[in-house]
Amino acid sequence: MKKSVVNVLVFGALVAVGFSCSNAEMEGRLARLEGRVAELEAGKARSGPASSAATASPTIQQTALEEEVPSGPAPVFTWAEETHDFGTITEGEIAEHVFKFTNTGEAPLIISNASASCGCTVPVWPKEPIPVGGTGEIQVKFNSSNKPGVQNKTVSITANTAPKLSRLNIKAVVAPKTGAADGPVKK
Repeated sequence: MKKSVVNVLVFGALVAVGFSCSNAEMEGRLARLEGRVAELEAGKARSGPASSAATASPTIQQTALEEEVPSGPAPVFTWAEETHDFGTITEGEIAEHVFKFTNTGEAPLIISNASASCGCTVPVWPKEPIPVGGTGEIQVKFNSSNKPGVQNKTVSITANTAPKLSRLNIKAVVAPKTGAADGPVKK
C-alpha cells in the first residue's frame, strides 16, 4: 500500500514538474526526484519486507547493477574520457563523438546494452567481445532539434565488468536557430 502511495506521489510530482519547467530544469528535478525515491525505497527495503527485482524501480535496478560484482576474472573498461563537451552547437545540428576504451581486465569484455537518457541521443556499441588488451569504441550521436539551451545527456553501458553499469556523459549548449520567426509573420 505504501509503495502505491509513493508511486502516485512521484507520478504527480513528475507531472507537475513537467508542466512547470524547461527541459534542463525538468531533467535536473527528475534526477533529484528519482534519487530521493531510490533513497526512500532503499530505506524501506532495509527495514521492510524483501521486494523482488521484477517490481523494483529502474533506479534501484541500476543501483543493483552498479554494485553487482562478477565472480572470477573480470574485464575492465579504461576510458580515454568519460565526458565530452560539444561546446556551443546550433539547434538542429547532429553532434557525434566517439568514446574510446581499452579492456585492461583479465577476461574478454562483452557489452550487452547501451542506452541513453533521452531519445535524442543514440549510442552504437561493438557487439563482438573485446579481448584482453583490445580496444573498442562507442559512438554517440546527439540530435539537437528542439533542444535549445544547456543539454546534459547520459549513456549507460551494461557489460560483464565490475560494476556492470558504466556511464558516459555528453554536454552541449544548443543555440536557437537564427532567422526563425518567434511567431506569426505579418506580410
